[in-house]
Amino acid sequence: MRQKITPRQLTIGMYVELPLSWSQHPFVKNAFKIKNQDQIDKIRQCKLPHILVDFDRSDVKAAQLIPEDNSLIVDPKDQPVPERWNPETLAPTELLEALNDGTMASEMKAQVVYRHSRTMLERLFESPSAENILTSKKVIASITDLVLADDETSSNLLRITSHDFYTYTHSVNVGITALLLAKALFRRSDGHDLHELGAGFFLHDLGKVMVDPNVINKPGKLTDAEMAHMRIHPFQGYKILKQANALSDECRYIVMQHHEYYDGTGYPKRLKDKEIHRYARICCIADVFDALTAERSYKKAMKPFDALKLMQKQMSGHFDKKLFAEFVLLFR
Repeated sequence: MRQKITPRQLTIGMYVELPLSWSQHPFVKNAFKIKNQDQIDKIRQCKLPHILVDFDRSDVKAAQLIPEDNSLIVDPKDQPVPERWNPETLAPTELLEALNDGTMASEMKAQVVYRHSRTMLERLFESPSAENILTSKKVIASITDLVLADDETSSNLLRITSHDFYTYTHSVNVGITALLLAKALFRRSDGHDLHELGAGFFLHDLGKVMVDPNVINKPGKLTDAEMAHMRIHPFQGYKILKQANALSDECRYIVMQHHEYYDGTGYPKRLKDKEIHRYARICCIADVFDALTAERSYKKAMKPFDALKLMQKQMSGHFDKKLFAEFVLLFR
């Protein structure tokens, strides 16, 4: 399927066909797949009103186009340069020390691990390089080992989750609650890679680094155009992990499908029932629960019991009922 788009809608992964002669542009071919931002910048310098994209040969689907709405397009030159983090500074020393301290009291360990896991995810979202992603996965594997081996500390982790809705806080909350559900379901089975599951749960929203922060932090209901823009983040997360050589099957299912609902009303592909992988169904429950229990500028945080009750009574079609019943047991 070929479709005309504007230069502002170009993204990495599109297969473009330039309506110019070979001598009128700086590329070897007229048709090629965009591999980096530099190529996008060069295409935009050609001042073309439209570019033809072959979506059948692209890594991006037509439905994932960024809307042609200037308020939603973020020009990198207009953004503040974030503090850069590298693999050596990504994970706070306090986090690494707590994970390796066998003498620290469980309540204290939970507080330190939770607080500094949020710091690590915040740094990762500021600097999502391939090296930082791989480093974060190693640290998340150690957090996963802690959750699996130490029932008291993992119980404390569940109890102390914060209620703000920063993306990095949400990522840690979902990572912990989804991992605890996976622990309850799979701890006696050797058929699941819990390290990769933990990575998928903690990094499920990594694609939001490609979403306009004004949309993510908007204090109110999103417009249809803003929602369409927000819905690019599963595929963007998939692409980021793939480019970092960090995309296991577990991460792929979770990142791409964590907004798919059991009744087929989710996105991006409106999958339903068993079309949605079990790992993604776990993450979906944790994701919705954390959204409900988070405080936003336009709503108060719900108490866990009230959130579970609402999910059961008003949103039951969204979830695998057996998995949801197991999730409820975490809060006994």
